[in-house]
Amino acid sequence: MPKSRIRKKADFTPPPAKTATAIKLGGRSWVAPLMLAFFIVGLAWIVLFYVTQGSLPVDAFGNWNIVVGFGFIAGGFVVSTQWK
Repeated sequence: MPKSRIRKKADFTPPPAKTATAIKLGGRSWVAPLMLAFFIVGLAWIVLFYVTQGSLPVDAFGNWNIVVGFGFIAGGFVVSTQWK
């Protein structure tokens, strides 16, 4: 009875060595200045409202000026979520 041919297995070759790749953070240099600007504008809006006893920054808003100031501060927190 004839013998079957023996298949030669390929020699083991290790996988290529992994090289470290530099992580590029992207162009998000605008996040920190915008976040700080929102915080500062919101704080200044509220302080100005209290210091001028409600006549500034917008007299027609009345006590809603506080909401506007906190809106700027909340916008700063929303922008801060983009910071990496």
